[in-house]
Amino acid sequence: MLFLLPPSETKAKGPYQGARESSLSAKQVSLAFGSLEPARAQAAELLDDHSVLDAPTMMAIDRYTGTLYGAIHGRGLKGTPTEFAHLTTDALQRAKECVLIQSALFGLIPATGLIPNYKLSASPKLKAIWAEPHQAVFRRLTGPIIDMRSKQYVALAPIADDIESYWLDVVLESPEGERSSMNHFNKKSKGELIHAVLNAKQLPSTIADLRRIAKKAGFGLEQSGRELTLVVSYIAPAN
Repeated sequence: MLFLLPPSETKAKGPYQGARESSLSAKQVSLAFGSLEPARAQAAELLDDHSVLDAPTMMAIDRYTGTLYGAIHGRGLKGTPTEFAHLTTDALQRAKECVLIQSALFGLIPATGLIPNYKLSASPKLKAIWAEPHQAVFRRLTGPIIDMRSKQYVALAPIADDIESYWLDVVLESPEGERSSMNHFNKKSKGELIHAVLNAKQLPSTIADLRRIAKKAGFGLEQSGRELTLVVSYIAPAN
C-alpha cells in the first residue's frame, strides 16, 4: 500500500532539530522516477530563482513543515515537549517504502527524496507538464494507492480509473452523528494517520489493515467504492 501526499507551501530554509541538510544540490541528486526528468526540467523553467537548484537539499519529509508534515512527525505546539518531535530511523525507512509526495517542481518523489528549499505552487499551467508523464509512473507502482492529495495536486496529475487507488476525505462527526468537512484540521488528521501507519507493527497492505491502524489511532475509516472517509470524533473543549 502506498500513500500519496501533497507537498507543503511551508518549507524549512535550513537544518533544524532532527533534520539534517545534505551538501548535494538538486542538480547533483538523482531522484526516483527518472522518466519524469524532462518534465522536471520544464517545471524548473518556471522558477523565479534558478539558484535554488544549486542549494543544499534535505529529505522532502523534513523539508516540508506545514500542518500535515508536523503531524506526521508527531509535533505539538510551540513550547510543548513534542515541539521538535521527529520520526525515528525505522519510521523514516518505512516512509521511504510507502510514502510518496507530488511536488509542483519535481513531480512524484519518495518521502526521503532530497530536495532544496523552493517556491513553486500548483497552477493550471503545470498540468500540461505533469499530467501525461505521471500516467506511466503510476502504472509502475505496486498499490493500492491511498490518494491524500489536495484537489489542486490531483488536477495536475490525475490517477487513471483502471489503477487501484482510493481518494481519502476527512470529516468531523459530532456526538449527535452530524458530519461536517474539515479545513485546517483535515491536514492534521491525515498527518496523524500517516504517523500511525509509520509506527504500526506492520505496514498495511489492505483497506482492512488500514482501518485497524486508524481505529488504534482514534479514527474511524469508512469505505464506499473508491472513496475512503476518515472520521474524526468531535471533542468538546474543556471548561
